Amino acid sequence: MAEQQTNVPVTTNVAVLGGGSFGTALASIAADNGARVRQWMRDETLVTQINQEHRNGRYLPHYAMNPAVEASTDLQGVLADAELVLIAIPSKAFRSVVQAAKAWLRPEQILVSTTKGIEQEGFLLMSQVLEQETGFSHIGVIAGPNLASEIADKQLTATVIASADPLTRTRVQQVLGCRYFRVYASDDRHGVELGGALKNIYAIAAGMAAALGMGENTRSMLMTRALAEMSRFAVAQGANPMTFLGLAGVGDLIVTCSSNLSRNYRVGYAMGEGRTLEEAVDALGQVAEGVNTVKLVCAKASEMGVYMPLAEGLNHVLFDGVPAQEMARTLMMGEQSSDVEFILPREAVQQAHRDQAQAPHNQAPDNHASKSQVSKDNGGRNA
Repeated sequence: MAEQQTNVPVTTNVAVLGGGSFGTALASIAADNGARVRQWMRDETLVTQINQEHRNGRYLPHYAMNPAVEASTDLQGVLADAELVLIAIPSKAFRSVVQAAKAWLRPEQILVSTTKGIEQEGFLLMSQVLEQETGFSHIGVIAGPNLASEIADKQLTATVIASADPLTRTRVQQVLGCRYFRVYASDDRHGVELGGALKNIYAIAAGMAAALGMGENTRSMLMTRALAEMSRFAVAQGANPMTFLGLAGVGDLIVTCSSNLSRNYRVGYAMGEGRTLEEAVDALGQVAEGVNTVKLVCAKASEMGVYMPLAEGLNHVLFDGVPAQEMARTLMMGEQSSDVEFILPREAVQQAHRDQAQAPHNQAPDNHASKSQVSKDNGGRNA
């Protein structure tokens, strides 16, 4: 039986906080679906351009936005009467914007983060920041293989809304689901959000590998071992490993490690060509969340005892001046362990190696004894 669309023809007031590419694309989709949409940003010039020309010349210059989207620098006005609030703010500014908005937020509102990053203080994901600052119950996250420029071109795209709250999941599906943007649901908010944050690390590594001329075998190996590291770390944080088989895990990892539309991939590619981290980030002109995330994740992994050789290798390249070529050595010289450790635990492979190393002479067969036995079995005919 064909799956039925769940959209309900109810006008919803939507607020989008953030004037970047993804927030702009979501604002226009919601307006296309009949929602009343207001978008907040700090840049008054950009507000004027969106309201008059219906385009975001800084982040999506060729995208014709729905003219019904109203841009404003007035946070109170944008949040007034909003039932759904989409927060598309870089992680470093996320908490400060939420704090500024708190005076006009209400417990019945649905708050959804679209930010794929981690706050340094306390290693908090953005939904956890929302919980801390508001105490509200209707909180969710959006993550998945969502390159904003392709969404703007109305390329067929899917995303995940993750929340323990059924109302949050359902309303986001109703407001954003359309003929080219499909919204799937998950109740593993922590896993989905970690997937979105962690994959940025490996996109930088994939960009470096591409610039260094490494082949398709290498990229495939890098991506699958990245998935192993991501899921290993997330499970240690309480996530469900099965989440990483979905859009927010392997889906997001594939697109961000394969496309030069990915900001993190472009940073890695520039460094693989010989630019410094500062030069690569300056040339990008936008926030690449993976640069901040890798340092935070490596520190947390060390604290928790989680094995993440790729992330650690990239951390050395980004911040310790180690040549990008060293990533290949990190990938190839680490321990040979389990492929999918949720099937064959990594500890079991390590124990087998220890057992083999401790066996006398690796228990090599006694060829002389074997020949004697053969002779005896043949009645001495071969003696």
